[in-house]
Order: sequence, then structure tokens, then C-alpha cells
Amino acid sequence: MADSLTRRVLVIGGGASGNAVTILLRRAGLDVDLIEARPDWNATTGSGITLQGNALRVLRELGLWEQVEASGFPFGTLGITAPDGTVLHAAEDIQTGGDDLPATLGMQRPRLQQILIDAVRASGATVRLGTTTEALEQDADGVSVRFSDGTEGRYDLVIAADGLNSATRAAIGITEKPEPTGMAIWRIAAPRPEGVERTDLAYGGPAYIAGYTPTSENTIYAFLVEGCRERASVDPADYADEMRRLAQEYGGVWPEITKHITDPEKVNYTWFNRMLVEGSWHRGRVVLLGDAAHCCPPTIAQGAAMSLEDALVLAELLTSGRDWDDALLQSYYERRIPRVRTVVEASVQIGQWQLDGVRDADVPGLIGGTMNSLKELP
Repeated sequence: MADSLTRRVLVIGGGASGNAVTILLRRAGLDVDLIEARPDWNATTGSGITLQGNALRVLRELGLWEQVEASGFPFGTLGITAPDGTVLHAAEDIQTGGDDLPATLGMQRPRLQQILIDAVRASGATVRLGTTTEALEQDADGVSVRFSDGTEGRYDLVIAADGLNSATRAAIGITEKPEPTGMAIWRIAAPRPEGVERTDLAYGGPAYIAGYTPTSENTIYAFLVEGCRERASVDPADYADEMRRLAQEYGGVWPEITKHITDPEKVNYTWFNRMLVEGSWHRGRVVLLGDAAHCCPPTIAQGAAMSLEDALVLAELLTSGRDWDDALLQSYYERRIPRVRTVVEASVQIGQWQLDGVRDADVPGLIGGTMNSLKELP
């Protein structure tokens, strides 16, 4: 293996995990190429994101905490309300990132992506947008890659951070695919109503969950979780009408939120999925990262955190001075799989209890146990 400073890495996918691992590997002096299929680098996609302490801990390690803190909305409690808006309970959130970080921070997803993009650019990585891989050929020394623009490259390692429907995962022979859990979510960004200073969740009503999270001093994202519909049954042109119809049955600040559900292009409708690749997350010199290896419903808001932790752990191992061999890549999987499995199983279980109408389910106990385990370093 060449000296670590001359090792070449290809990162496929410029989402949170791909951007994070690029920043960390460049910091260690590695030569990193990042390719992203979307020409806009997903810089304007999405409404909001909930980042808990363990995600914030990784962003601090990336050197981005001050920017994230200035752009987001931190809070430390979770409210449970009746469908009419009456607050039934307010629980202290567990500080999974340690006492010196907020328990939770809401943020506009495009703003987080832009902070990561700027950091990747500043790192000196080579970035190509609107580019995908067409072929990967491995041998004992590396991976030869042919790109969609007709160029070719040679790498010591390829990191597949190309998301839930990863083409790379399938290309290297890993057969797991995301499976619907039976739920779907409507999401929209909206102005922040006065008094909204944390996530509030209402269980019941026309949706399984109606909630909102502050994402800045001026914005929130609101969401409604219902059973899956056939995608063809809802015309995207009707997305605003459908979300507004569900929302209008909720009280509290929901009438104010509902006034802003008018543009169908600003409403996102997504099925919940689950997936966990078992056994290993690599084949030869191609390794999966983030949503390409695992995904879960956002019922405990840990999807982004798990992907960011993947990037931190993989970068730590790749810059440890050890050979980039099968044993090292397997140790990445073995270090991550118990923690990720706990999150995936808990996230799916909470949704399944709702689908099954289990009224005595210990949701607080399951969430509390899971979150307490995440206080440990990944």
C-alpha cells in the first residue's frame, strides 16, 4: 500500500455522510475525489432536519458547530400534545452528545447541506457534480472506475455514500434493498409561529403523528405521518391540498401552519423505509456509508446522526495507520452494527406499534433506553 498521504479515495454521493467523510479524510491529507449525481448538489432540497446531540458531536468534530449553532434552533424538551393542541406532557430530552451540546437542534436541511458543501470546497477535495459511475473493476491493489462523463480514475478505496437506493450497493453484489414499513410522511417548511420553541408531537387524529420542529428563529418544518398510499393515487399537483386536509383537524398552532400549506411543490411526500445490511458493509475495496448501508423511519430522529457517525468512525479507521485491508473494513462494520441495529429496530418498532394500535406500548421506555445508549462514543 502506498504511503497514506498518497492514497486516493473516491466518495460517491455528496449528502451528509459523503461530505463528512470527505472533510475528515482531506484533513488527514488524503487525496479525495467526490462525485454527486445531482448538478445542484442537493443544495435546495428538503424542509427541515432534527439533529440530536450525537449528530452535533460529529459536526463539532468537523469544525462546523459554530456555523450550525448560529443557523439552527436548539432546544431541550419534547412536547406531547392532544390533537386539539393541549400540551399533555413535556419531557426533558437526553443529551446524547454530552452536557456541553444541546440535546436537540432543528435546522433547515438546505442550510446544513450548504455548510457541509462549503467545508468540502474549502478542504481541497476534487468535486464533480452531475457525475455518476458506470463501471467499477477491482483487483488486489485498488479499484478502476469509469465515470458517466467518459473519464476514468484509479483509487485505493471507493466509499459508496449514494443513499437509500445506492446503485453501488447493487453493483458490488449486496442484495439488501429498502423495504416500506407501511407509513408515509408529509413535510413542509413554514414560518415559525410565536411560542413554538421545541418539537411538539400529537398522536392521533386523522394522522398517526402531527408534529413540528423549529429550524431557525423564523422557520419550522411541519410533518404529518399516515399510512402508506399507493404513490399513483396522489397527484403531486394535489400535495398541498392533501396535506392541508390532514392538518386542518389539528388545533394549537396548526391553523397558523396550515395557512402556509399552499404550494404543492413545497410539500414533500415520502414513504418510511427500513434496511440494514448484515454481515459486512464492504466488498473488496468498496465500502458502504450512511443510508447506503442502513435506513430507518425518523420516529426517533436518528437517521442523519447514524450516517454522520459512520463517516467519523470510517475516517478514524482509514487514518489510523493500519493497512486498508479486509480486516480494517470489517472492523468498521463490527463497530457500527450494534449501535445502528439498535436505532433501526427501535425506530421501526415505534411505527409498528402505531400501525398495530398497541395502546400500552412503552414508547418512552424504548426511546429513553435507545437514547441513553447513544451517549457512548460511536
